[in-house]
Amino acid sequence: MCGIAGFFAASLSSEHLKKMTDAIAHRGPDAEGFFIDTSAGVALGHRRLSILDLSSAANQPFFSQCGRYVCIFNGEVYNYREIARELDIKLRTTSDTEVIVEMFAKFGVTCVERFNGMFAIVIYDQKTQTLYFFRDRLGIKPIYYIHQREEIIFASEIKAITALKPSLTLDKTAIANFLYLGYFPEFQTIYQEIHKFPAGYYGIFCKGRFDIKPYWQAEKRIYQKPLSNEVEAKKQFKQLLESSVAYRMISDVPFGAFLSGGTDSSLVTAVAQHISEQPIKTFSIGFKEAKFNEREYARSVANYLHTEHYEFELSEEEAVGQAEQILYYYDIPFADSSAFSTLLVSKVTKEKVTVALSGDGGDELFLGYGMYTWAKRLHHPLVRLMRPLLIKILKNLNDNRARRAALVLDYPSEKRLKSHIFSQEQYYFSEKEIAQLLMPDFLASIVLDENSYIPTDWKPAEKQSLFDIKNYLKDDLLVKVDIASMAYALEVRVPLLDYRIVEFALNLDESLKIRNGIQKYLLKQTLYDYLPQQFFERPKWGFGVPLISWLKNQLKGIVMHYLSEENVIACGAVRYHIVKNLLERYFKGEDYLYNRIWVLVLLHQFLIRHKQTQKTNNALF
Repeated sequence: MCGIAGFFAASLSSEHLKKMTDAIAHRGPDAEGFFIDTSAGVALGHRRLSILDLSSAANQPFFSQCGRYVCIFNGEVYNYREIARELDIKLRTTSDTEVIVEMFAKFGVTCVERFNGMFAIVIYDQKTQTLYFFRDRLGIKPIYYIHQREEIIFASEIKAITALKPSLTLDKTAIANFLYLGYFPEFQTIYQEIHKFPAGYYGIFCKGRFDIKPYWQAEKRIYQKPLSNEVEAKKQFKQLLESSVAYRMISDVPFGAFLSGGTDSSLVTAVAQHISEQPIKTFSIGFKEAKFNEREYARSVANYLHTEHYEFELSEEEAVGQAEQILYYYDIPFADSSAFSTLLVSKVTKEKVTVALSGDGGDELFLGYGMYTWAKRLHHPLVRLMRPLLIKILKNLNDNRARRAALVLDYPSEKRLKSHIFSQEQYYFSEKEIAQLLMPDFLASIVLDENSYIPTDWKPAEKQSLFDIKNYLKDDLLVKVDIASMAYALEVRVPLLDYRIVEFALNLDESLKIRNGIQKYLLKQTLYDYLPQQFFERPKWGFGVPLISWLKNQLKGIVMHYLSEENVIACGAVRYHIVKNLLERYFKGEDYLYNRIWVLVLLHQFLIRHKQTQKTNNALF
């Protein structure tokens, strides 16, 4: 796991490259390396977190044996040993990096179809002066870039780009999407100039032109006849899962697993311990508030599996102290409050290991969210018929749950239903609210492709899950984990997002995902082969923090500062009288407004800093 940065730009120099890699030094504290071709204007930089082949021979940039190709790479290709056996060459290292560049030298861009892993790869062809980009299928590892005129600048994190380009243009049209989703969709950041390289794509940059093409798309891996035989499905899933976990246990440094005590992390941990010949290290954290403390459940799982378990009780002061730092870590507004927990668990885990397994992906693949219940409910003929009356009744009840239900029911159109369900289940602003909230210069339509790729014969919950796989999972959850873990130079691997498991789940009949009201049915039946069922007979909680309480208490000062009349009017993005009304309602007890408050705080924190940066740069230049 590492950080990469570079450019194809005659206007930039080696000093600029060093500035970029310094900005992401936290991603790779073990080594740094550079390749610079001044005649072509190409520079590649790398910060290494040593995981496989700890020798300096595996440092990057890495050259192919023929000397033509130069590779920098962030992530892991887990099946590199099998691929290496297929190559008719003698390898100089035991690293996956060498296998990647030699595969490319032999097969070109099609080599990526053989890679099983999480990766952001850039390869430079010195002969043709061409850059090649590859991003893994699910988008676990990121690449951000600026392509202007005949130049390209890229990096693992936005801060490496802004280190060179501090004066960037605010993308006002992106703010509506942030208020709606709590994150920026794949095609946007908050800057007009900076883009995300899409997951499952490769790119070719040559002579100023950047061509990007897909090599894997989830919707094109869905077949006509789903697997519905439970015995066969469970057998296949178990085989795939054990293979996936075994791949992700390959490491030349200590590794462990996040263990919350929930279904997904417990399954991953159980399989890892089943494979391991010695106790694996497991890690859990908890807050003092009982609602957000699952340590006793994690402890039960760890004791049963005989893992080497570490648990940490976190003080509110330690957690809320990160509030002002969230923007630094994530570079742009990012509203998923579980980032607090992920940062903290990454910090304590890094004290013991360098690699950790995570259970991300189980809910999206096997229908574990309440969103999927809502998707089914909103397609019921009676609910559709009674919807206007239900909205009216629920809005007028003096009950927060009823008011929330009214907001979910009040979707603008069928074509926007999936994103609306997500938005309201996450307590963000609806389209109607955004239209009233934003100032004219910031008004923009919600632009999400949420229907064209989804099979028409799929059931509502399945359609909602595919929307989440292509959006929420990639642009929120995986971003959260990448940034939070790499802030402490911790590599997090996600076995449930092995593309083979994803394709398996996409072709699994819905009856094996939800049965008799039991969500994630097949996943849970597999889990019970490793752990007692009674350990998991409790409501789903998730990896949350008590943000509702914090915003009213420990973080109230931050809320009132960033959403003060002076700051809101100065930023000019939203109407202050609506913000004032929201704050009054929230502090009087409408707790479900908390994420609306939080996204506004993060937005104004960014806008204030952006204005200050622009002002400083204008003064300097």
